[in-house]
Amino acid sequence: MLDAKTKLKRIKTVVLGSGDRRPHIIEQLEELRPIIDKYADIVCEDFDYDSDLSKHSPDMAIVLGGDGSILRASKQMQLRQVPVLGVNLGKLGFLADVQPNELEQALQCIQEAKYQLIDHLMMHCQVFEDDELVAEGFGLNELAILGGPPFNIQQMDLMVDGMLATSYSCDGLIVSTPVGSTAHNLSAGGPILRKNLQAFVISPISPHTLTVRPIVDTADRVFDIIVKQANDSTCAVLDGQVICGLTPKHRVRICRANSVFQMIQIQGNNYYQTLSEKLGWGGTALKKQ
Repeated sequence: MLDAKTKLKRIKTVVLGSGDRRPHIIEQLEELRPIIDKYADIVCEDFDYDSDLSKHSPDMAIVLGGDGSILRASKQMQLRQVPVLGVNLGKLGFLADVQPNELEQALQCIQEAKYQLIDHLMMHCQVFEDDELVAEGFGLNELAILGGPPFNIQQMDLMVDGMLATSYSCDGLIVSTPVGSTAHNLSAGGPILRKNLQAFVISPISPHTLTVRPIVDTADRVFDIIVKQANDSTCAVLDGQVICGLTPKHRVRICRANSVFQMIQIQGNNYYQTLSEKLGWGGTALKKQ
């Protein structure tokens, strides 16, 4: 595995594709393959996210796609995380911030140990019915409690370290990592957290009381959510995947995962420049240092 200190003659890598088989995506993948071959030994290619990566022990993973592709890669690796270089073939690209024409330079920097490994917080989500564990999973982005028809306001209690913190009357609730703070959380009016912060943000969706605002707390806390008044279709959604339907009998627990997600940051990339470019902030974008 990479350690950001050792120079490598060849990089042992897995290549994970976007899962998108559209012709122009396949064409881009084929154009990038010779560049990867020039610097790395590809020990596994997986464009469908179903390979067991534990068989290969790579130095890193190259993920070709968008931020959704990186979320799927983190889910596939679970507790066997390896550093990831994200190459943006999508639209936004907060995580996959290396453009295709920058890939060769990025691989050169990795060979020469001119990069940083940035640890990103992951969450462990468990759903209990009474005291029985009925569902669990690991997430990089967010856990959202969402309700569909009949679209009534939902009543939820939030407990922090076993003590009642607040009660919500809202359409839904989002518990986000810093990585996920620029996703659904941002759309719901939550704050942006720097990606390597060790914190969670809890953001209600359309709260009934205007004084209810997002909460940021340290990732060392344990958060429990009980939906006291649910809709027929209320469910827990982890990184875009439904993991369990919810009733007042369920308790959703969120805490820090034991594993961390590591992204490879090439020297010269600037966090605020990325925000400025991706979010279309006004003013002049910061230059790379």
